[in-house]
Amino acid sequence: MRSRNSGRWRTVDVARLAGCSVQQVRNLENEGVLPPAIRTDAGYRMYGEAHLWSVRAYRSLAAGAGPGAAKQIMRAAQAGAGPEMLALLDAVHGQLDGERRELEIARAAARLIAEEPITDARPSDEMGVTELAEALGVRASTLRHWDAMGLVVPGRGDSRGARRYTPAEVRDARIVHQLRAAGYRIPQLQELMPQFRGARRWDAVMAGLAARDKSIENRSRALFEGTATLSTAISAAAGEGRSTSTEGTPVSD
Repeated sequence: MRSRNSGRWRTVDVARLAGCSVQQVRNLENEGVLPPAIRTDAGYRMYGEAHLWSVRAYRSLAAGAGPGAAKQIMRAAQAGAGPEMLALLDAVHGQLDGERRELEIARAAARLIAEEPITDARPSDEMGVTELAEALGVRASTLRHWDAMGLVVPGRGDSRGARRYTPAEVRDARIVHQLRAAGYRIPQLQELMPQFRGARRWDAVMAGLAARDKSIENRSRALFEGTATLSTAISAAAGEGRSTSTEGTPVSD
């Protein structure tokens, strides 16, 4: 998307219309997210339709993809690199799809794991840290970290203090593993797991998963809106004539 915009707005006008700060408009231009501003004979910035739509597109894309990815997408659009821009958008869509699939797996798996009966447990049913790590597909250091954070705290099976996980602790480790894959952070799990072990607080588990689901939905909507707005910005840039100066009384930028 090349800079072909006839200037009509000051920096403050674009900021007001886009719902952001004057400094953000300047920063986005400096970072290549916006086309270069038109300069008046006195050196003041003036912006056109494509600049305004580009600011709006960036803000929506940032909400859906994160600021870093949004800037990459916008820079590709400004450079006219259509295939790169589309590839970057596809990557974000793929990431959101993956998160949504992982969330559904975690929701189903955590419930099934928690409902597994634990009866007639024997010492031979216990697992060492290496055994459990291999069963979960994680590193032994991950289990040690969960132990240090109080998420899954095994007993010590011998005089050397080797970790031994009972069937109940193995189940808890499986739940933590699934919830971590679904996006739960360590502080969230530190609050949740003691409640879960004590009272089987599935309302809290499912509420947390529902919140994660809503977050993914909101990001998907923002990405959808940002893509549509970016298309408008590209069309605006193509339809406006290139101008290098603006006549009239200089205005502050």
